Amino acid sequence: MLITRKKFLQIFSGSIAGIALSNLWLPKLLQAADVKNGKGRLPIVWFQGQNCSGCPVSFINTEYPSADEVLIEVITLEYNPTIMGATGDGAVSVLERMASEEKGKFILVIDGSIPVEAEGNYCNVGEINGKSVTALEWIQILGSSAAAVVAIGTCATWGGIPAAPPNPTKAKAARDIISDKPIINIPGCPPHPDWIVGTLVHVLKYGIPELDDIGRPVIFFGPDKVIHDNCELRQYFDAGQFAKEFGQKGCLYELGCKGPIAHCDVSSRGWNSGVNWCNRSGGPCIGCTEPTFPGGTGSGLYEKLPAVQVPGLAEINANANTIGIALGGAVGVAIAGHAIARVISSKKLKKKVSLKENMEKTDTDNAQEQTNTEREGK
Repeated sequence: MLITRKKFLQIFSGSIAGIALSNLWLPKLLQAADVKNGKGRLPIVWFQGQNCSGCPVSFINTEYPSADEVLIEVITLEYNPTIMGATGDGAVSVLERMASEEKGKFILVIDGSIPVEAEGNYCNVGEINGKSVTALEWIQILGSSAAAVVAIGTCATWGGIPAAPPNPTKAKAARDIISDKPIINIPGCPPHPDWIVGTLVHVLKYGIPELDDIGRPVIFFGPDKVIHDNCELRQYFDAGQFAKEFGQKGCLYELGCKGPIAHCDVSSRGWNSGVNWCNRSGGPCIGCTEPTFPGGTGSGLYEKLPAVQVPGLAEINANANTIGIALGGAVGVAIAGHAIARVISSKKLKKKVSLKENMEKTDTDNAQEQTNTEREGK
């Protein structure tokens, strides 16, 4: 079937991208979508502020099935400047239409931070009636019209690199601009495509997923998903064996690994079909899923974390330099509950051993003294 150029441009003004889902999920998801909005798809406006486009690139690298296998039927990407075919007025008209005609019927996805300095003029996106429109204005307009907001990537969730000191543009996170709509935070630099896909599918099929106290989906960023606890290099940490240079065998804590404070499941999920992830490839975790990224820990990306205070044991200020010495190389710094218990057990064991040695020494001394007395009596 032939279509006119005008019809072609209308079709691609809102770029449509499929979401990678399990083949087992797809039939049920399509059924849920039909019930949800009668279209068999979830409209999404993906707006980009101060960003590097790493988040949408990660998104379109979904794998099973690939994006084109669920094109149109599952999710429609009405607007995304990295992926869409439309430019100029054609692209801006999509934003205007969604904000005015589709109120409450779409999800606003934001990636990149939003500058507020100089009335937001550090980031302008298109023009309306000859006047440029700032990202700040768009976020306020679209945010008020959306059913919910999904902030994707660390720049959108916490401010990220643009908001790092000295932050000349006064970059803000989505939650600092929008306060009257549900906001789901999917941090990461960039986030894993499964985190994006899984969250959007949950919103479509079940609604807002369970979130932690800073708005992250618990299924991907829960309190039981501390990188340090699930790291395949943890054995080296517990043994007090630390790499001093990149490429050396051992735990990467000395080389700036932020695993003890980072929450996500990437150590078990892996990237690129589960083949690799940061620490496995020899690069320490940089803590990009945390609000402290990139410099809020008091250390740079490849600088060691400040000495970690052990909860409940304030007198212990353990770090990689003292783990192998002060604790005999048997236990690591206690971040998770099981590690804390291990430290406590170790300290108690040492006290027991010390007490036993003292008792044995006392018994020996007493026996020797009694023998000497008996000799003197004779």
